Amino acid sequence: MKKQVIEIGGEAVGVVVPDEDRLKFVAVKYSVWDLDSQRFSSAEEVRAAIRRLLSNPPGAARAMPQGRIAAA
Repeated sequence: MKKQVIEIGGEAVGVVVPDEDRLKFVAVKYSVWDLDSQRFSSAEEVRAAIRRLLSNPPGAARAMPQGRIAAA
């Protein structure tokens, strides 16, 4: 295993570095910060975790529906 840049949509969002028998993800973009320092078995597993995170970002479920925002 060797270090590898992880790109999503052509943008580098982090790197994976060998850590014992796994890969440790090091985030370089805030949008994937929740995955920083997590360990994965492959770079593809990291990409899948990033796609899941970006399709359902933290706080999205708690966001107030558009119709409920009071006008100023």
